[in-house]
Amino acid sequence: MSATKGSARIRRLLGIALMASLGAPCAAPADEEKAPAKPFDAKKAHSTICGYCHGDYGRAPGHGPQLMNSERSDEYMFNIIRNGKPGKMAAFSSAFTDDQIRQMVKFYRSLKRDEEPRNP
Repeated sequence: MSATKGSARIRRLLGIALMASLGAPCAAPADEEKAPAKPFDAKKAHSTICGYCHGDYGRAPGHGPQLMNSERSDEYMFNIIRNGKPGKMAAFSSAFTDDQIRQMVKFYRSLKRDEEPRNP
């Protein structure tokens, strides 16, 4: 086979491959399909991260203060959770999004002494 015929054949095969790839539907790999995000569980987040210092889901003082019925503003609680308090409490801005921190504040505001805590 001559070089000219070989080059023509390669170009033709490349053209066919290109047309086939342009006409083929583009399917996403299975691992790219994302499951719907689970809603944030403030109760579980408190029990696994905050519960050591804020006892009984924040209804009782522990190493840290009681959070239920706090006289502090929502903004103050948000900022303390997000930015921490030097020497007292770690910052959790890398663990929680701002929206999740707001949900945590709502969770603490919803606490009742004799009721099982629920997510807001």
